[in-house]
Amino acid sequence: MNKEKAVVVFSGGQDSTTCLFWAKKRFKEVIAVSFDYNQKHKLELECAKDICKKYNVEHHILDLGLLNQLAPNSLTRVDIKVDKEAPKEGLPNSFVDGRNMLFLTFVAVFAKQRGINNIITGVSQSDFSGYPDCRDVFIKSLNVTLNLAMDYQFEIHTPLMWIDKAETWKLADDLGVLDIIKKETLTCYNGIKGDGCGECPACKLRMNGYIEYMKSKNE
Repeated sequence: MNKEKAVVVFSGGQDSTTCLFWAKKRFKEVIAVSFDYNQKHKLELECAKDICKKYNVEHHILDLGLLNQLAPNSLTRVDIKVDKEAPKEGLPNSFVDGRNMLFLTFVAVFAKQRGINNIITGVSQSDFSGYPDCRDVFIKSLNVTLNLAMDYQFEIHTPLMWIDKAETWKLADDLGVLDIIKKETLTCYNGIKGDGCGECPACKLRMNGYIEYMKSKNE
């Protein structure tokens, strides 16, 4: 197994950018892969491109437009507004069916062609907003499936799986990239860089975690 190279599933948001710098500390060569699925917050692709260029990371954007066609939701349709609060029952309307499964599958194909075994993704079971494809059991299951499907030894790393947003900010701080994450990433579902719109669930989760971390840091 090649332990020197890794591919990061990269959106340009807080979690994936933290994972990118986590990977840069652990692997000699890191490649970032982003996906264009005609998402409403398409500015995240520009953000991802800028971060990779600035910090000297090889970057690829793969076309996954079919996902938009298959899974209408608030991230892919202008006429569907993002839920401001999590629903009492069912999944938030920002959940894109099959997204993480497809992202990781395509990244695995990409990685195998380059002789890379390590795949890194920023999913978290602690702050997963009810998304089933952010659970540890799904990642472990897909890891086995990808190994069997391609007869190849992948290892999917999930540095954020068991930590919450405050701890994710702490990890960024420990990596020396807190300001980069705060100012240069795009987490907002409405496509606003940095602190975002402050209204969507992603912005609220991000800001609440930041406040909690800074409070604990200054105690």
